Amino acid sequence: MTARRFPIVALAIMLTVTVAACKKDPPPAPAPVGPSAAELERARQDSIARVRTAADAATAAEAARQLAAQAEAARLAGSLRTTLEAMVNFEYDEAAITPDAERILREKADILRTNADVRLQIVGHADERGSTEYNLALGSSRAESVKTFFTSFGLDAGRFVTTSRGEEQPLVNRSDEAAWAQNRRAEFVITAGGQELRPPR
Repeated sequence: MTARRFPIVALAIMLTVTVAACKKDPPPAPAPVGPSAAELERARQDSIARVRTAADAATAAEAARQLAAQAEAARLAGSLRTTLEAMVNFEYDEAAITPDAERILREKADILRTNADVRLQIVGHADERGSTEYNLALGSSRAESVKTFFTSFGLDAGRFVTTSRGEEQPLVNRSDEAAWAQNRRAEFVITAGGQELRPPR
């Protein structure tokens, strides 16, 4: 190598080294932006769980509502049945409807109008005073008096069957005025249509 060429080669080497020394490392790759795949999957599962929880809560609420409605319907039907089966009482040796009996019978008539398929057996009773034959006739008169009260409200007479037990089936088995007052009565037996009673409109 000649002396003239050496400085040029040396200069080229120096330039190469200098350029290489000045060269910067490439910048690091940018950090990923947004949720990771695992985070996305977790969010998806959380969303599904929330939807299921809401659906389960709605189903439970509807089931509770239906149970409450059924319980209320059963309670109401029981109350209506109790009203239909409530006894009425009579004065001594009388078959006339008393004011207290009229109030009870009007409640029954309202229910019977709404529930046209209901049929009743009306059973008349008497206290022990008087002959057996007389008390049977008195019990029959009491039952017929109740039936007439119902038909006066436009209810079909065919929905009612009357019978008498006279003194044979006392409600209270004593011989005093309090017992006799309870034994002078008409009882009611639902013979048809009592399964799904509806309240009066």
